[in-house]
Amino acid sequence: MIDLTWQWLTDPENWTGPGGVLAQSVTHLRISLVALLAAALVAVPVGLYIGHTGKGRWVAINVAGGFRAIPSLGVLFVAIMLLLPRLQGDLAYELPVLIVLVLLAVPPILSGTYAGVEAVDPAARDAAHGVGMTGAQVLWQVEVPAALPLLLSGVRSAMLQIVATATIAAVVGIGGLGRFLIDGQASRQYEVMAGGAIAVAALALTVDLVLAGVQRLVVSPGLVESRHH
Repeated sequence: MIDLTWQWLTDPENWTGPGGVLAQSVTHLRISLVALLAAALVAVPVGLYIGHTGKGRWVAINVAGGFRAIPSLGVLFVAIMLLLPRLQGDLAYELPVLIVLVLLAVPPILSGTYAGVEAVDPAARDAAHGVGMTGAQVLWQVEVPAALPLLLSGVRSAMLQIVATATIAAVVGIGGLGRFLIDGQASRQYEVMAGGAIAVAALALTVDLVLAGVQRLVVSPGLVESRHH
């Protein structure tokens, strides 16, 4: 099995063409990035509001917990049944996949955002108010920069979950690396399934390393050092 998987992974024919690993990786990554952006557009503003005002925290906790318990495939098929009669083309199948991935990604981003803002040193807020900053200035100039480590950790966690779960896109014919898992199972070519799983893991690791590099660039070194003490 290991030998067959290695042979499949090292065969150039499996990497090229519209159905190859590279093309399917691009599709997988595109779906994942769109889902992450959509989830961030929803979760980050809500998390900033909750962390800054202290209002609605229990709602965020319950919503985040509820979203984590949602069965991905179940939501996918329900969304397809509801949207398929109203949409045409690939959008009728891609939008339900994105809905599932966004629901999956919102909780870690939301939790990381409001937890990061809540963790800001109250003395820093008091000092900011003391020099005449408005509430919005305190949020964007003090709280958001200080919250970046936890916020970006939430984004990284969400992206890992998205990349892992985006394999469901292949279930409805959208493509992505999940195609190898489904095709391999259908033809009982388990080396294809194993190769596809390795490709998904490699893509997730690569994306996480890139996001870790971005986090190192945008987070103040002082914040990183203070968290280590």
